[in-house]
Amino acid sequence: MRMKSFLDPRQTLHNPKHFMFNGRQAENPETPARIEILKAGAEAAGCAFEAPRDYGLGPIGAIHSPRYLTFLQNIYTRWARMKDGGNEVIPNIHPANRVDSYPASAVGQAGFHQADTACPISANTWEAAYWSAQSAIAGAEYMLQGGSRAYVLCRPPGHHAMSELAGGFCFLNNAAIAADLLSKAGRRVSVLDIDVHHGNGTQNIFYHRNDVFTVSLHADPARFYPFYWGHSAETGAGLGAGYNLNLPLPRRSDDADYLTALAQALEQIQAYGTDCLVVALGLDAYEGDPFQGLAVSSEGFTRIGQAISALGCPILLIQEGGYICPELGTNLTAALAGFAA
Repeated sequence: MRMKSFLDPRQTLHNPKHFMFNGRQAENPETPARIEILKAGAEAAGCAFEAPRDYGLGPIGAIHSPRYLTFLQNIYTRWARMKDGGNEVIPNIHPANRVDSYPASAVGQAGFHQADTACPISANTWEAAYWSAQSAIAGAEYMLQGGSRAYVLCRPPGHHAMSELAGGFCFLNNAAIAADLLSKAGRRVSVLDIDVHHGNGTQNIFYHRNDVFTVSLHADPARFYPFYWGHSAETGAGLGAGYNLNLPLPRRSDDADYLTALAQALEQIQAYGTDCLVVALGLDAYEGDPFQGLAVSSEGFTRIGQAISALGCPILLIQEGGYICPELGTNLTAALAGFAA
């Protein structure tokens, strides 16, 4: 089965060098090399890639605020003008909360809009993130035209990005942008996040809404990134009360544990009346992934795809995490084989 797939070559332009890991400077694992590995894995599963057209800022601005988008577009130029500014925009101070005053300085705005050191901004970050989002929009538009399956190789990823906040390698929330577009077109949309890390950005964006049901399976954040979000007690608020489901799993949970939790998630997704599912497809739940959160096998990804596909509704797959290890490409091939079944 040939699956419609989207990728723009400009998504390789973001090339982060560093982040802080356990108090030390480490190489940033969200590198452009991920694209070639994932692209090869997708093509092995029958994906045929095409570049998206430019849908403009409208669908992105429906999720992210004007001042945040302005920041992403301009901050590197401002940073480069600073005396002794580094090669990447990395914050060193943060507000106690983001209802405090909005600063004018580049340093202050970096702390306001970047949650951590894992989302450094360089000269080409905005262009790469913009085209990653355009690929997601193209996938959503394809679903609206009657598509049943599509895979979007989003990179940079997006599920940690909130409306005004980058974090965890993410700048624009590709899955949320696509889900919002689908919902506004009349679809009954759920977002199912199967990345090893909780999709805190996606949860935050829809937390007070009832038009998109958000579900996340992930390593228990009590001792795993993003720490402050992803707990089972977080179920939504206001109009969104009851429309967010978190299923945190103990560290190193295996295929059987994962599939048990997935069955619970799918039961709720079906009960919502979902007629279009956006899957935030992380492959970092793999037992050999560098982050070592869960212990899903390569065969487990196929079974995950098969279980989700059994819902019988159109499915838009948005790439999230999954970091360089020998099995990264074959894990994507395995997952897509399950979704194509």
